[in-house]
Amino acid sequence: MGLVLIQGPESLLADRAISQIIAATKSGQVMSFTADELEVGTITDSLAPSLFSDSRVVVIKDIQDLIVECSEEIANYLENLDETLTLVLWHKGGVKGKALVDKIKKAKPELIAAEAIKKESEKSDFIRSEFKRLNRKITTEAVTGLLDALGTDLRELSAACSQLASDVPLQKVIDESDVAAYQQGRVESTGFDVADAALEGKTAIALINLRNALATGTDPVLIVSALASSLRTLAKVSGASNGVKSFELASTLALPPWQIDKARRQLNSWSEKGLIKAVVAVAGADADIKGAAADPIYALERAIMTVCSARGVR
Repeated sequence: MGLVLIQGPESLLADRAISQIIAATKSGQVMSFTADELEVGTITDSLAPSLFSDSRVVVIKDIQDLIVECSEEIANYLENLDETLTLVLWHKGGVKGKALVDKIKKAKPELIAAEAIKKESEKSDFIRSEFKRLNRKITTEAVTGLLDALGTDLRELSAACSQLASDVPLQKVIDESDVAAYQQGRVESTGFDVADAALEGKTAIALINLRNALATGTDPVLIVSALASSLRTLAKVSGASNGVKSFELASTLALPPWQIDKARRQLNSWSEKGLIKAVVAVAGADADIKGAAADPIYALERAIMTVCSARGVR
């Protein structure tokens, strides 16, 4: 049990760290929040001592975006840490929220870096570290081939490494030919792959992506988080005028222009009624995978099917 501070904007590294922490604590009670969904009092209630002294994990993402009152709730908790609770806080960097970060650091948390990987040499090192983690060897030419094929997206690179390690025989060093074959095969699914397929109403693909994601170690909590995040993005963009260009909305909505454009395309098939139905389903799945359901995976599958069916509801 303890306090963890994740620093940096790279979501893959942060999500992976969160999954590892949840797995290590073996806690049946996990609560995950992002700053934009928190109301005053929610943090205090979530961090309050358990009546039964059960071990718990509370994850709060994007703490740089917390309102002052919510930041104060965390600061107050730091004065009297609960030994049965693991609190994971993710700050994406920058000066915003620095005062809270300084207070957190005074409490001597475990620090985990999730810095963006930008340089080509760093991306190459990342790929090699992924294969080392998977106990596999890869040629220099294959590393270059992966970078050329997949570019800068760390999630895609990680997915490719995992898939290649799974598909290529154990005794073989992974080379250029394997990378070429991979490009024609399937890619490991992440929570956002599941969310994208669900928002497009592709039920079969969404369920296949879910199974692939679970099989490759993605925590169900992160899949629900991806679904919720994608729906929040649709809700944000739906309230903005279509006459305003995406790059002009980017700062107001705190979303990159490409994500706004993508949400606008998806919204063509979504109504307010459909969004409400999907949000309710995902909220139910969130509760189910945290202990309310006897079979959380079935509950997650059911929620995904509900989200898919909500698309096109008028």
